[in-house]
Amino acid sequence: MKPFLDGYYHFLKRALTLLMGLIVFPVTLQILSRYTGVIPRYIWTEEVARFCFVWIIMIGAMIAVRDGSHFDVDLLPGAKSKRRQAVRNLIVNLGMGLMALFFAVYGFQFARFGFIQNSEMSGINMATIYVSFPLAGLTWLLFLAEKIHRDFRWIKSPEQKVPK
Repeated sequence: MKPFLDGYYHFLKRALTLLMGLIVFPVTLQILSRYTGVIPRYIWTEEVARFCFVWIIMIGAMIAVRDGSHFDVDLLPGAKSKRRQAVRNLIVNLGMGLMALFFAVYGFQFARFGFIQNSEMSGINMATIYVSFPLAGLTWLLFLAEKIHRDFRWIKSPEQKVPK
């Protein structure tokens, strides 16, 4: 399973890079249309940039969950052993898993609703944007399952000090 998750993770990183490059085009058109008379004012550019931005945020959040670079708040005291750190991580990861499940379940309903809607300016079907929410939830669940599996391995392993 790890090779699949590694490949998926690298795909997400490339997709994020591509989207970051793509967002430059509509934003540049929008700036040129506002401050010069060279091209007409395109309203669709703002909408396409916003849709691209939604995907950038969701893919960035997926990557952050795998990296462990997503924000977290230290509510639990610092662990002195690897086993206690694993229990602490398990509590956090299960909480994140509940949120991921929420995104997956309700995101599918949201995406289904998007199938009957089209954007007014660009004509893009809204499901192409709304599907990012359940996809993020499912991806978070995949990456969290990997972390939870690691946490259980650490809990079962002999007691070790946490490296500083």
